[in-house]
Amino acid sequence: MAETTGSSTSTTSSATPSPQEKAAATRKKNATKRSTSARKAAQTRAANRGTTARKTTTRKTKSTATRTRTTAAKEAAEAKRTAKSGLARAGEIAEKAVLVPVGAALVTRELVGDAIGDLRSTYSTRRKTENELKRFERRATSALKSIERDVKARTEPVRKNVEVVGARVENVVQSAMTGATKATTTVQERIAAIA
Repeated sequence: MAETTGSSTSTTSSATPSPQEKAAATRKKNATKRSTSARKAAQTRAANRGTTARKTTTRKTKSTATRTRTTAAKEAAEAKRTAKSGLARAGEIAEKAVLVPVGAALVTRELVGDAIGDLRSTYSTRRKTENELKRFERRATSALKSIERDVKARTEPVRKNVEVVGARVENVVQSAMTGATKATTTVQERIAAIA
């Protein structure tokens, strides 16, 4: 019986892992997990890089296509402008040469018509004409009065200055005459005293 017990003990001890075996198994399991996570992360980064590269390529392709279309449109417009023949340009110039004077004549006719209409409405009857002439007369009278006021305002100081200067000249002349009279009298008295 002892053997049976020993053999069952040896079977039991081989089925239960030792702490070292448990630690090794845990390390192996963790390493597998890390390896799997790293592989997945690398795949995700690669997929993201691929997506970014595809987007960049698509954007660059669209941009190049847009530039090509724009350049083509500009070249087409330039070709169209260049394609106009000298005859077409001459036709445009001739058309302008005709249209501008005709337009000017029509505008002038409208302005003259308006002016004539104004004159007709203003001077259509004798009474309206007389009223307009009176209005002109009043306007002229008002303007002349204004001019006269300005002239008086400007000449009044001059007139006063002339009066002052005239009075001074008269005083000087009177003083000179008085002095001359006194001198003459004095000379006559001396002559009479000598004789």
